[in-house]
Amino acid sequence: MQIPSRQKCLSLIRQMSMLDHIVVHSFQVCRVAIFLADHMGPGPGSLSRNLVQAAALLHDITKTRSFTTRENHALTGAQFLSEMGYPEVGHIIEQHVRLDSYTPSDFPTEAEIVNYADKRVLHDRIVTLKERMEYILEKYATGPEYRERLRWLWKKTEELELRLFSYVPFKPEELGSLLDNEGDVSDFLPFSSLTGDK
Repeated sequence: MQIPSRQKCLSLIRQMSMLDHIVVHSFQVCRVAIFLADHMGPGPGSLSRNLVQAAALLHDITKTRSFTTRENHALTGAQFLSEMGYPEVGHIIEQHVRLDSYTPSDFPTEAEIVNYADKRVLHDRIVTLKERMEYILEKYATGPEYRERLRWLWKKTEELELRLFSYVPFKPEELGSLLDNEGDVSDFLPFSSLTGDK
């Protein structure tokens, strides 16, 4: 399996001219995803930290251009990474909005962790699922049918949250403060990494 390094991920972010606020969001999603992956208790499966990192950093890789093209950025992001030689990363990116399956696996997967982490970050802030849901409904619920689909998706995400947090030694509401103790997003992946400045 080929997984892009952190430096390669940053290079791809530069190459795609991602908007700054989307870059910061992606960094924050990566922090959440890595933190969860690092604290998962023992289970029948093993997680690839590098795969979680790459998929989280690149989950919105085509979102900037989607504002113009109206493309489905989950699908085109997956295609972009697959064409670059990273199909496993692409497959996770394809699932960051909606998972392929909501049937519980034996142990949390990289796709579930990245999907959930994205649902906990509103712009650059770690928020509750409820706060993120309210934002999504306000911004994207264009009609009753779509609103119902979003509510179904959120019910499944709440179920995923319960399952994920059965494997870690803290509660969903503690996630933000625990990550605050780890430093802020600029400590995690400074903008100087993107610009090449030291």
